[in-house]
Amino acid sequence: MRVLIAEDDSNARFLLENLLSKWEFQPVCVTDGDEAWEILSRPDAPRLALLDRVMPGVEGSELCRRVRRKEESEEGYTYLILVTAKGTADQVVEGLDAGADDYLAKPFHEHELRARVNTGARIVRLHRHLVEAKKELSVQARTDPLTGVFNRRAILTQLDYELNRARRSEKSLCLALQDIDQFKNVNDTHGHLAGDAVLKEVVRRIGQVTRSYDSVGR
Repeated sequence: MRVLIAEDDSNARFLLENLLSKWEFQPVCVTDGDEAWEILSRPDAPRLALLDRVMPGVEGSELCRRVRRKEESEEGYTYLILVTAKGTADQVVEGLDAGADDYLAKPFHEHELRARVNTGARIVRLHRHLVEAKKELSVQARTDPLTGVFNRRAILTQLDYELNRARRSEKSLCLALQDIDQFKNVNDTHGHLAGDAVLKEVVRRIGQVTRSYDSVGR
């Protein structure tokens, strides 16, 4: 897992980089907040970050705010650990309110650092699994499990959308209803597995003659 280290102190940065590498993370090091934000604003940004609270450019708390605003329009989550040489209670509260997940005071203990980074990695992995599960459930809710095309609810929703679009643009809309002749005889004579195979083959052939922006449902 890649971990962003934003630290202007060379000694602290070198120590963090070496420790994370030893623990089989992939550190990405920058020396100021501007560089950190440039990396964190990318779609493929590291999902775990150690941010110095006070550094040149964008400071750690502001980086947390920017990351959280960015995440309002995406599904990813970045676990943010603020690192500071001195942290009063008010500063800790400020950082957490800004969107930090954790706070680490310097000089830090190696085992404590490892525990906090591992906690962040677990949260990031859990969030990724939840996003993947959500996508899978969304696909299942819209898809016919046998043929892979839209199910009844999804194709009716798509039809409603296309009808409204056709009205707005005053353009025509084509709707084709297809039936398989004597399909009941296939099931009765050859069994439902054969019927399933026929359905999948029909959908495959329809897919060969429809355009990428056409919708097919069962």
